[in-house]
Amino acid sequence: MKYLHRIRPKRADLTIDLIAGLTFAIVNIPQAMANALLASVNPVYGLRTLILATPVAALSTGAVYMNVSTTSALSLATADALFGIKEQSVPINLTLLVLMVGAIQIVAGILKLGSLVRFVAKSVMVGFTTGIALLIVMGQLDGLTGYSSHFRGSLLKFADTVLSWQDYDLATLGIGLLTIGIILLLNHTRIRKVSLAVALVVATIVNWVLSLPGVELVGQTVSTSGATTGNIFSGDWQISPYIFSGAVAIAIIGLIQGAGVSQSYPNPDGKYPNVSRDFFGQGLANVVASLWQGIPAGGSMSGTSLVVSSGQRTRLANVFAGLLILPLVFVFSTFIKQVPMTTLSALLIVVGVQSLQPEQVRTIWFTGPIPRMSFGITLIATLTLPLQYAVFIGVAVSFLLYVFRASNQVSVSRLTMVPNGYPIEVDVPKTLGDDDTVVLQLYGSLFFASAAKLEERLPDPATGHGTVVILRLRGRDEIGSTLIGLLQRYADSLKSTGNRMILCGVSEPVFEQMRRTGLVRSLGEGGVHIEQPQLGASLNAALTVAERWHAKGAPAS
Repeated sequence: MKYLHRIRPKRADLTIDLIAGLTFAIVNIPQAMANALLASVNPVYGLRTLILATPVAALSTGAVYMNVSTTSALSLATADALFGIKEQSVPINLTLLVLMVGAIQIVAGILKLGSLVRFVAKSVMVGFTTGIALLIVMGQLDGLTGYSSHFRGSLLKFADTVLSWQDYDLATLGIGLLTIGIILLLNHTRIRKVSLAVALVVATIVNWVLSLPGVELVGQTVSTSGATTGNIFSGDWQISPYIFSGAVAIAIIGLIQGAGVSQSYPNPDGKYPNVSRDFFGQGLANVVASLWQGIPAGGSMSGTSLVVSSGQRTRLANVFAGLLILPLVFVFSTFIKQVPMTTLSALLIVVGVQSLQPEQVRTIWFTGPIPRMSFGITLIATLTLPLQYAVFIGVAVSFLLYVFRASNQVSVSRLTMVPNGYPIEVDVPKTLGDDDTVVLQLYGSLFFASAAKLEERLPDPATGHGTVVILRLRGRDEIGSTLIGLLQRYADSLKSTGNRMILCGVSEPVFEQMRRTGLVRSLGEGGVHIEQPQLGASLNAALTVAERWHAKGAPAS
């Protein structure tokens, strides 16, 4: 019970939350079915996810407002993970897949790995979501037109479908375009929040009245019985070896999406939710959904926006959102069987187009070559590779991008002392003069990858004579062995030409590192000064040592 929230709603909030939950349920019944279709499984599985995962997540995540439901990105990744599996083996593989996704997310939450999400670059995430949106649009074109391409691969299938326009089923295409047209029309009215649901209802009624031949229906394509448990215990236990890698990829996608949602909607107290707690809640929701053959669920930006804009007050809005699905489906089960498959494809195409973020792409494109390159690499990987590999490439690009940027953000400034005033920052001299004191302020990350950059920015130690170089290291709790080696090498080079190095602003942990590695002993008495609570105290102590050293006279080089 530690991870479940107790809810004490006010009576006035119950009605508002009930309306918000009902609005979500009406809109997301068709979208959940479409997402299940996108995952290449029974559309009913998407409804099961809403019934179980949405309420469970509402009670267990740290985010009050976040809606956890089916998303197109997770569904597309699920289709990739299940690709090539025999139809009779899909149920057991789907169950294991969603169970693994949930378990991975729960472990990530318990280990408090929420902070790792910040290492995924915005350019990488936008590249991935843009690729997902394009894949959704391209992948549903055959369902919209009634043409089945024999090519494999999203790009080839899309190209073949576009070029084979003469083989389109006109009735199927007509109903699909009618669905899209209704959505576009209603998006400019007051009922735009339920445009998907209204379009589905109207298109279904039109197709039923006209009895158009060749238009596939949900009831003709798959079983819509919500009571069936699939083929899990039938004895067909062919498990795909790619299930685990697919589960890791889906878990990462879900966690990143969820973090983006929860950090966009602060809790009622004004504080942002604990991302690791959100990890746990999403994982628990997926574990529960796997027990009834649901598809993976995650934080949904569109779902959250819908519920919040519908007046959500407490967590109960998302609890109601899931619980209301079952009675609605039960009442309208006969109608659901009559839904044209082309209508679901049309819904997904609209969702895919709406998922495109042209403004964010434009911002990234004009930010600079590095964000542009990481965006492009992730986008191309998403369009051409299985999604689990594209996710791993995206994460790798993010970490490499972080390392590259950190290693290139090292800078050095010279501090010129001003009597009774603050120091002035000036450019670092490339060479040293004679009998001078040079105070250098180091900026940026000083880990191993940046050591070479730092060394390039320091004055040439082989120049000058009788000069003291003071390096200010304040604010660093740890330095690596590479930097310690660099400092030792630079100090030795200075000493060989009759100069000296002094370190100031050194924290207690860093001082211990230097003491254990022998650097403190090598720099001699007064060579290392520990940082003090008063700003500038350590630097003043180093300057005093430098004055005494000058007074004694520099040793011969």
